[in-house]
Amino acid sequence: MTKKFNFIELDKSKLPVTKGKKVDGFRFYDIEGKAYPSITTVLGADPKKKEGLQKWRDSIGEEVANWEMMRAANRGKGTHTLIEQYIKGETPSIRRVLPLGLFRLIKPYVDQVDNIHCLETIMYSKELTIAGQVDCIGEYNGKLSVIDFKTANKERQESWIENYFMQTTAYAQMYKETFGKEIEQIVILLASEDGSVQTFVKNPKDYMEPLKQCISDFYKYYEELNKDKIKQE
Repeated sequence: MTKKFNFIELDKSKLPVTKGKKVDGFRFYDIEGKAYPSITTVLGADPKKKEGLQKWRDSIGEEVANWEMMRAANRGKGTHTLIEQYIKGETPSIRRVLPLGLFRLIKPYVDQVDNIHCLETIMYSKELTIAGQVDCIGEYNGKLSVIDFKTANKERQESWIENYFMQTTAYAQMYKETFGKEIEQIVILLASEDGSVQTFVKNPKDYMEPLKQCISDFYKYYEELNKDKIKQE
């Protein structure tokens, strides 16, 4: 059965009109003349994550690693497109078996979402000095939530995905600053190729301090990386 989702009208004039662009390998959003790094860029620059990623690349070789990362990116993009089209009541445009299979796994959980406030919406936070594009903000089982849709090869341990909780916490702060309303919870819906679906529901307040530390670390790292360029200017 296809569900008809309700949408909540927001004052869209409060949202930035911008697109992300890459600068020296980092994604930024130009908002009111200021460059805001994307939250995924900030979290991806974490030294521990970069070190772990490099070890993985070294273990399987660059060519295989590049292929797997492209495959995972296409898998995630396809699944996201199907979820977005489903929520909007549009005809699905993806015909690939893997995204279709993952969508069918995650659909019963997507059906617990309603009263959609934002869907694939770019937002930003002046307080945190970051921006990003949120998957979905709406009610999940009756509570106003930031909802992120993820895909993976296999079931994930919670300790592996703390970045997901910080990412959604950032969107919660962006929403609060923009529309003046608190997000009650952050929700990760994760469908994996092994047939598992996981739901993680958290309080964004528990991840605000580690998020702020990651943002601070990113700016220090970025300034260090560009110190010669800054001196020349």
